[in-house]
Amino acid sequence: MSKVYIYDTTLRDGSQAEEIEFSLEDKLAIAHLLDEMGVPYIEGGYPAPSNTKDLEFYRRLKKTPLKNARLVAFGSTRRAKYKVEEDPAIQALLDTGAPIIAVVGKTWDLHVREVLRISLEENLRMIKDSIHYLKSKKRDVFFDAEHFYDAYLKNPEYTRQVLQAATDGGADWLVLCDTNGGTMSDKINAITLEVKKNFNVPVGIHAHNDTELAVANSIAAVQAGATMVQGTINGYGERCGNANLCSVIPNLQLKLGKSCLTPKKLAKLTHVSRTVSEIANVPPREYNSYVGMNAFAHKGGLHVDAVRKTPLSYEHVKPELVGNERRIIMSEQAGMASVLFKAEQMGFKMKPGSDEAKSIIEKVKKLEHLGYKFEGADASFRLLVDRNFKQHRSFYDLEGFRVIVENREGKLVSEATIKLRIKGVLVHTAAEGDGPINAMDNALRKALEPYYPKLKKIHLVDFKVRVLESKTGTAAKVRVFIESRDESMVWGTVGVSNDVIEASWEALNDSVEYKLRSDKKWR
Repeated sequence: MSKVYIYDTTLRDGSQAEEIEFSLEDKLAIAHLLDEMGVPYIEGGYPAPSNTKDLEFYRRLKKTPLKNARLVAFGSTRRAKYKVEEDPAIQALLDTGAPIIAVVGKTWDLHVREVLRISLEENLRMIKDSIHYLKSKKRDVFFDAEHFYDAYLKNPEYTRQVLQAATDGGADWLVLCDTNGGTMSDKINAITLEVKKNFNVPVGIHAHNDTELAVANSIAAVQAGATMVQGTINGYGERCGNANLCSVIPNLQLKLGKSCLTPKKLAKLTHVSRTVSEIANVPPREYNSYVGMNAFAHKGGLHVDAVRKTPLSYEHVKPELVGNERRIIMSEQAGMASVLFKAEQMGFKMKPGSDEAKSIIEKVKKLEHLGYKFEGADASFRLLVDRNFKQHRSFYDLEGFRVIVENREGKLVSEATIKLRIKGVLVHTAAEGDGPINAMDNALRKALEPYYPKLKKIHLVDFKVRVLESKTGTAAKVRVFIESRDESMVWGTVGVSNDVIEASWEALNDSVEYKLRSDKKWR
């Protein structure tokens, strides 16, 4: 099995996504997470003299170094006005202590003339000088050939000169960049093949996703002989993003037989994807291949029946290979097969046509008629099954709650009070919040956390309200969906009522009950 090296640039390219702003602690946490997964190269950032956060990142990693991965510092070639040994940006790269330095250089003559506004010959000298100098300082050097594929299509001769300058300087890798993300896969394949024929240096690919082809282009380059793929977790990056390593890695390993991670490390992929999403404070993309919540979700009755008999019939790989799991979505399309499959996943054994299965399916149909939807609300469905089999344990009893919203000097303030009976003790708490639902959530947590401290790990990541009967105006029935998360799992709950507060309470209550039920300590 041939090896393809994975180079992660989430901490630099990924942080250029509009919605992402990593703190120093975020970057350190992600670096160690990737290290544990077995990523061989981790790019930490751009340690320019003015970039204090990235400079501190490299300083901190000297104290707590990575165990498996090799750290990479990213920067550009020397500037035209400096000798290489006098360029402060080049010195900053060396000061990081990183064993590898990635140097980006201009490949497209358009950029050399119109952006840098220097001669083509000077650009070649800058590339060669920079790499040679860094090699003299005992660093491995990866040359990122910026805009390479666009440049090759416009002026192939000059791109060859650029790669030759990098090779003459001693570059350890030539990384071909589709910086604008607009090259088609057949061109990526053909051009990469041409580079492989003419240069005896390992070749990598760095693709952007402006045409939704970053993953496909990365695969095309590997099929042409590239042995390194640069990308980011979840495809984060500027504009439309970068090549998504959560798709690239399993595609290479499970489909093409390339060695990227050990099977045990590959099984961490879903966890890493969702944890990075959590750190980035970006909702996880549920439809992402391999690692998304819906990647192995089945809804239609015929599909569920087939998957129950032969998973291969509707799944291209086993979900556990990437650390994901099969999900059966309960809905109005659900049949007996869906109920049986879902029950089996929960540890219940029911025979086709049994009274238990019929009872549950009838309850689902009745509730959906009232407006409930169990798509994405597996936790509420789980509690429904527990109650049906009389296996539900009540962790607390609601005595009552009240929510007040008032205008205080032009500012809306929400306050909730709640009375619960917990282990025989009446607990009465009050809390404010950003809106009535948040206030109610805060009051509930305040009451429960002294008895169930693990609830501190929960936080709500999504809250949706949908009006079900718009013809009735403000008296319409509403459905509330809540998605909750802790350090190890994500779950959804649902509530329906003519009152949005009551519907929210139902979904919130199910969320807490499910967490307590799932914690082995409280079973």
